[in-house]
Amino acid sequence: MKKTHFYILIFGLLLSVPTIAQTDTVNVLDEVFLTDVKLKDFSTGQQVTVLNDSILKKNGALLTSALNFNTNIYFKENGLGMVSSPSFRGTTASQTAVLWNGININSQFNGQTDFNTLNAGGFDNISVRGGGGSVVYGTGAIGGTIHLNTNLDFSGKTKQDFFLQYGSFNTLDAQYKIKTSGKKWSLSVALARNSSDNDYEWPVEGRFNENGEFYNNNLNIGVAYLLNEKNTLKFFSEIFDGERHFSLIRPSENRTKYRDFNTRNLLEWVSEFGDFISVARLAHLDESYRYYENIASENYSFGEAQTFIGKYDLKYSVSNTLQFNSILTNTYTDGAGSGIEQNTRNIFSTALLMKHRPFEKFQYELGIRKEATDNYKSPLLFSAGTNYDFSDFYSLKLNASRNFRIPTYNDLYWAGAGNLDLRPETSNQVEIGNHFHHRDFKFNLTGYYIQIDDMIRWLPSENGVWRPRNEEKVETYGLEILTSWQKEIFKWHEISASNTYAYTVSENMNNGYQLIYVPFHKATGALTYSYKDLSLDYQLLYNGEVFTRSDNNSRYNMDAYLVSNLGIAYDFGNNNTYKVGARVHNIFDEAYQSVEDRWMPGRNFNIYLNLNF
Repeated sequence: MKKTHFYILIFGLLLSVPTIAQTDTVNVLDEVFLTDVKLKDFSTGQQVTVLNDSILKKNGALLTSALNFNTNIYFKENGLGMVSSPSFRGTTASQTAVLWNGININSQFNGQTDFNTLNAGGFDNISVRGGGGSVVYGTGAIGGTIHLNTNLDFSGKTKQDFFLQYGSFNTLDAQYKIKTSGKKWSLSVALARNSSDNDYEWPVEGRFNENGEFYNNNLNIGVAYLLNEKNTLKFFSEIFDGERHFSLIRPSENRTKYRDFNTRNLLEWVSEFGDFISVARLAHLDESYRYYENIASENYSFGEAQTFIGKYDLKYSVSNTLQFNSILTNTYTDGAGSGIEQNTRNIFSTALLMKHRPFEKFQYELGIRKEATDNYKSPLLFSAGTNYDFSDFYSLKLNASRNFRIPTYNDLYWAGAGNLDLRPETSNQVEIGNHFHHRDFKFNLTGYYIQIDDMIRWLPSENGVWRPRNEEKVETYGLEILTSWQKEIFKWHEISASNTYAYTVSENMNNGYQLIYVPFHKATGALTYSYKDLSLDYQLLYNGEVFTRSDNNSRYNMDAYLVSNLGIAYDFGNNNTYKVGARVHNIFDEAYQSVEDRWMPGRNFNIYLNLNF
């Protein structure tokens, strides 16, 4: 079986070696208009890739799948649609920050984002930036950042997109999106519904995925209005409502369920005067969950947090080649829950950024950030990045930064166990990127090193109570490869391909052991061939063997796995596009799991209809 994995992996990668950018899937940053301007302006020395809505549709509604098959991020899932957490460059789930239109939305309770509570159909594109970003984006931006964007324009056009997909396990994915605008206004509305019985068969005789059903609904709205030539108002809103029945490891377990209801609202005023651009933001985030330990009972545990964010960004351009930014942010959170008494915290931060291009082929940026709060002692953060274009063929990127993650509500305030003396986790990191571009071929090679201090762990105290402490030091280092290629080989024949590869070492510096659920090797590949209106595409995902015990006892290792998907689609129409397609997931019926005893589906199918008009 391992030899079979190897041959299929090598064959798939050879097919896709000739890739991060397919014509209909992944775009380089400069080709995409983003609402999060800082992502484009202050990522010097770092790799940023953008997944547009076509690749999100290929990989299903839940964001985990799209990122798993198209990036270097490793995900562990407690079964399809269940809790999903990332490891970006060998870091923990709480060390990856998720930004919604530039606002950090990681949970106030555990510092993480569950990627199976994000319906990809609600966003215009998803951007992925590797490496530290705490100077701009705050807590958690250590391994990397994920950016969820809604884009607005004043083109005067109206576009509608309807997507309907049905597949195995009674899985339904429905999306509707409309974008319309005039000379002074713009509107974007996206609706998405995803549900599944999720009762797939396990590779264990007589077993299937019990109590795994789920649904989620998502509404995203973006509105912009030009007050005059110098002033623009924008408003973004998102509502997510979801329910999951957590699948069982053993039939004798209690049947449980978990409900999420999250709302996000952001008001933005952009003003231009002289050489200055002012951006004032007010945001409100409402995070709410209920966990039912027994679905036959109405009893539940809960958590609810209200977060208010005021942010002011002032940009000053000395010339076309030199700009300065100051960012003032105040974040107020009021949270409570089962096991957590109601507590508030108020955090004020200031950041100063500079970007300079002294000559055409060279640019650099510098940044510092400091926070002030009564809840913890905040370190001084910094970042520096450079990019030098030696030629049209080769450019060199360098980046260094200090980043952090603050203690969460659970860490600080859990009844009888919270530790108010916790310090933030801090990291120092450096990366070097080599970027090659020749005609239709791109090749990016990045090496990085991260040292993380004061990692927070929940450990038993002298009286046997588990409490969080700043206990560990971790170092992670590795290599990332991203390549892309696309070409029209004959008239009406077009081929494109992409692949990624990551080698990751993530060690506990106290004992030298690799962290659990961090594979040394991960690879993805994609190949698309189209002839006129017909297209075929193939995807593969390889995750290497992982440790599941902190002492690296190989007896409990989880095996490597290789999963492949195959799709076919046909376009009808000229002015309007009508696409029908079908996909086979896990075409070789691989028996695999990314978390111990949490099996993923075998071979399964779906069909879809996509209307654009």
